[in-house]
Amino acid sequence: MTLQETVIWLQERTTLGILSSAALNAIAQVLELQTIPQGSYLVNAGTPPAALYILKDGQIESDTSNKNNFAFACGFLPGAVMNLRQLLLDELTPSTIISLTECHVWVIPAAEFRALASQYPEITQALSRSLAQELAQVTSALTYEQERSVALRPYLVTKAQRGIVGTSRYALRLREQIREAAADRKSTEIFGEPGLEKDNIAALIHYGSPQRREPMIKINCGILQTSGVDLFGRVGGKAGLLEWLGDGTLVLNNIQELPPELLPAMVQFIKTGTYTPVTRDGEPLAEPRTSPARILIISEKTESKIERCVGRVIKVPPVRVRKADIKAQVEYYTSLYVRSRGLAKPHITPEALRRLQSYDFPGNLKELKNLVERAIVQAGERQELTEEIFWSAQTKKKEFRVNLLNTYSGLRKFLRSDWWPDKINYGFTVIAFPIIIMILFLGPQTRDRNFALNLFWAWWWPFFLLIFPFLGRVWCAVCPFMIYGEITQKLSLWLFPRQLKRWPRETAEKWGGWFLFGLFTLIFLWEELWHLENTAYLSACLLLLITAGAMIFSAIFERRFWCRYLCPIGGMNGLFAKLSMTELRAQQGICSATCTTYQCYKGGPQKGEGMETNGCPLYSHPAQLEDNRDCVLCMTCLKACPHRSVEFNLRPPGIELWTTHTPRQYEVALLFLLLSGVYLHRLPELQSWLGLHLDLTQFWQHLGLSLFALIFPVAVAGAAYFFIQLFNFQRKPKSFKELAYGYLPLVLGGNLAHYLHLGLAEGGKILPVTLATFGLNSGNLPVMIAHPAVISFLQGFTLIISTLLTIVLTQKIARQPLRSLLWQHLATIGFAASMWVLIVL
Repeated sequence: MTLQETVIWLQERTTLGILSSAALNAIAQVLELQTIPQGSYLVNAGTPPAALYILKDGQIESDTSNKNNFAFACGFLPGAVMNLRQLLLDELTPSTIISLTECHVWVIPAAEFRALASQYPEITQALSRSLAQELAQVTSALTYEQERSVALRPYLVTKAQRGIVGTSRYALRLREQIREAAADRKSTEIFGEPGLEKDNIAALIHYGSPQRREPMIKINCGILQTSGVDLFGRVGGKAGLLEWLGDGTLVLNNIQELPPELLPAMVQFIKTGTYTPVTRDGEPLAEPRTSPARILIISEKTESKIERCVGRVIKVPPVRVRKADIKAQVEYYTSLYVRSRGLAKPHITPEALRRLQSYDFPGNLKELKNLVERAIVQAGERQELTEEIFWSAQTKKKEFRVNLLNTYSGLRKFLRSDWWPDKINYGFTVIAFPIIIMILFLGPQTRDRNFALNLFWAWWWPFFLLIFPFLGRVWCAVCPFMIYGEITQKLSLWLFPRQLKRWPRETAEKWGGWFLFGLFTLIFLWEELWHLENTAYLSACLLLLITAGAMIFSAIFERRFWCRYLCPIGGMNGLFAKLSMTELRAQQGICSATCTTYQCYKGGPQKGEGMETNGCPLYSHPAQLEDNRDCVLCMTCLKACPHRSVEFNLRPPGIELWTTHTPRQYEVALLFLLLSGVYLHRLPELQSWLGLHLDLTQFWQHLGLSLFALIFPVAVAGAAYFFIQLFNFQRKPKSFKELAYGYLPLVLGGNLAHYLHLGLAEGGKILPVTLATFGLNSGNLPVMIAHPAVISFLQGFTLIISTLLTIVLTQKIARQPLRSLLWQHLATIGFAASMWVLIVL
């Protein structure tokens, strides 16, 4: 390259082009072209400049040790002049310059360049002008940044408060979604319930992105002006937040509170990134502008128009489905609190953790944080956070429950022992049942001379009905029908090894209840028309019939299919068990947080405190139970659970009927069948009360009156509901299927009042009847029977109490004014009055 070409190159390609031709000629004459190998250090930071360097070609990059000013870290293009300022002002080099490729560099040694600067003062003057321009630019930029800071300061989010705590699959998925959102600039909606720290998730997205050095602002949509001037600015007036934000992140908090007038403009902005500044009335519309800002939307309610135009939706899981993370969350909040106050970190007990895991936390993370902090304050100097401190961690479902297993430790020990129910079943019931059947077949055939018949009708039925309000379906745990069903199942598998059939659940749920209803109807008619109460061998046939059903279906299907879906006695037990004051449940939080085997449901080997079991015989998971009908209190789940999640609760009787209950048509049919049974058992009294003169020894007349007794109650209840609908103008009543469960206390009370006579008048004769069964003289044995007046009093008292409870339960189920349900209450009183006439008088 000639001297003239070099001068032209300096004029066109470098910042020295502002110098005169004479100065450039002088510089060109002293330039030395050097080849710099790749990876060579041209300049070392913090050293006096050795020469002036001008890059001719190649790639050079500077690096800086000044972490507060990354402006020094940059790459150089051909024509770049290095060390000019340092040579003229006698400064040290601010950065290290290294060659990335082989480069050609023109070099002027420091001494020669200073001599040129002395000879040509315009070189120094040119530097001064350049510095003045840079200063003006810096001042302008500083002024802009100050104005920008003032505009954005009220909305700035300076950091993320915390990361995502926990190791559950929900926490892992949430972290992955945050990483994906941070990697691009798609608009993102963060959706979830209150208290989930969704704004912190937005901060994690921004500060995890390449644009983390840009500002992040959060705006509550509820306070935006309907014109949108806050965001979009006004033409010829105040700039909007979007203009100040630049490449930063805009967080629109509570998008569901956005003014409706602003929704179309916001949808356009989210979808296209463009917005139109606001103009005054009469002015033409402004030109649309484009904003490069990242848009993050926080919402607690679905807004379909917004959801359709965002690029990504992150649904934040509530705490109630992240029970596995509660331990980590508690540890984190505890550490955070004690560190900020210089306290010793307390230890949370396993019982307290289980209580927290059993709570649903409607306030989510915010509520959990407050709960932990309050517990630490209450604990004071104690080093343990116990269960009692977390007093508010209790759901409405648990509000009126007392866990008897915690109150009475001996009860837990007994229910987990071999005695309940295996030793009772296989040590007593399995032997006693065939003896009872044999005596019914071979002994005397009347109740006053056959102790097995007396035991069945005068002892078992009253006791059976009395136990429902206290222990629900507990009889099913020691029921001989299913004991022989289980024996048949085990024996058949031993003789013919095979895989038992799985339950046809859908079919069984649809038709099983109607099967047992039909079977119960036939049993009622058989009992009445053939006098089963006073015929021993027919009573034995009834017991054998139900046992045969249990044995046949146990040989076909897994576990207790007959017991859950088809047994008529089991259906009645399940219906009356809804009124029980006890329940078996499990803490959902503990099950979802700590259990991975579901041994209480599936069965499995011993694990920790949990025993080896075959799983729930009814295929019911205790954490999912909302109805006592699906639990027989066999305590298999209590024995299998290694986490002490299972609870045996004392509760308000029948509470499930107005809280978690799901009505079923076949249960309603069975309910009215059992109500009809009271009238069916009192046909002579019913005939007398109605003024009929039928000959009940004649089969068809007896059958006709029996069918009337079965139809009469449901007809009355249906008529009462018709009048409720007819005269209820203010609000629509609940369905007949739901309201019918209100009669349940009266159904139980009516049946109990009927059987009280047998229990109190004949049950006390069990000793002489036992001797009479074997043909022995029983004249001197004691007889314990109640006075007829006492029996009538107890029967009347039972009917009165059950009537009152029926009215109360109906009101709880319906949740309507008393006058709205007047017709059903009148029907209840009518049923009670008619039973009084038939049973008490």
